[in-house]
Amino acid sequence: MKTLGNDEIDLEGGKLEKDTEKTIRSSRVVKIHNQALLSGLAYCISSCSMILVNKYVLSSYDFNAGISLMLYQNFVSVVIVLILSFSGVISTEPLTWRLIKVWLPVNVIFVGMLITSMFSLKYINVAMVTVLKNVTNVITAVGEMYLFNKYHDNRVWASLFLMIISAISGGITDLSFHAVGYTWQIFNCFLTASYSLTLRRVMDTAKQVTKSGNLNEFSMVLLNNTLSLPLGIILILMFNEVDYLSRTPLLRMPLFWLVVTFSGFLGLAISFTSMWFLRQTGPTTYSLVGSLNKIPLSVAGILLFKVPTSLENSASIFFGLLAGVFFARAKMREKSQP
Repeated sequence: MKTLGNDEIDLEGGKLEKDTEKTIRSSRVVKIHNQALLSGLAYCISSCSMILVNKYVLSSYDFNAGISLMLYQNFVSVVIVLILSFSGVISTEPLTWRLIKVWLPVNVIFVGMLITSMFSLKYINVAMVTVLKNVTNVITAVGEMYLFNKYHDNRVWASLFLMIISAISGGITDLSFHAVGYTWQIFNCFLTASYSLTLRRVMDTAKQVTKSGNLNEFSMVLLNNTLSLPLGIILILMFNEVDYLSRTPLLRMPLFWLVVTFSGFLGLAISFTSMWFLRQTGPTTYSLVGSLNKIPLSVAGILLFKVPTSLENSASIFFGLLAGVFFARAKMREKSQP
């Protein structure tokens, strides 16, 4: 039998101490497991900031090229992710044709969701956009029922019904009502619900065609934003935004470029946090975060952009925000039930 000398014992002891330290560190990482809450909070902050900045660019600067803004934001996201990937800070999956073919349908929905959001924000105030987005929760809940056989209790349906009533009453009493903006927002609700419903399924399918068998959030952000670039260029040509871009003096303003570049960083944040949050939860929980962040967003939108409002419209907005809170509570209770 081989016996260990003092030096060997010290080496073995040091190795055991290092292994123990690694185990402790890994257990500490595991204990910080409130990723659903953390990802939801991150998504909430980035989502609110993105809407306010986009509204500022489109309305305050009177920028009439929403598709170009979306394209630039996605380009900034791609550049940042590639820099982090090449520097070794993060790891990303290679973009293979098999992976692109699987992801392309959800990317078309993603681009449509971003563009319709830009168009609606151009004409509708932030508070009404947040109330109208409640319709997304209704569409998502119905979609989950038919696609995933997931049934919701009466409290959830009651809160969804209140959301519909608040959206209708809000539109009727909106002093700055714009039919074009409302039409784009309705399209946005359907596309946002479709995105949340299909993304989770595509995530699982995409994993199977990767080399590592896994697809992290940064890989999905890179994939989503890279695929949106050629599609965005085609849409810019179709909507003839090139002519507007060649004439607008905004592109010669450094401050304007600073703002839109910052919006690109927010675009990366919302892309990452939305996928992170959806991975940790589910489509309906993903959509209910929009219900919880509507109160500070609506107040900020009214104050920052000095939106004209009436008592009736303010009441309908508050009613819609309250319905969103009821929806969130109902979903939490539903989730806690066995």
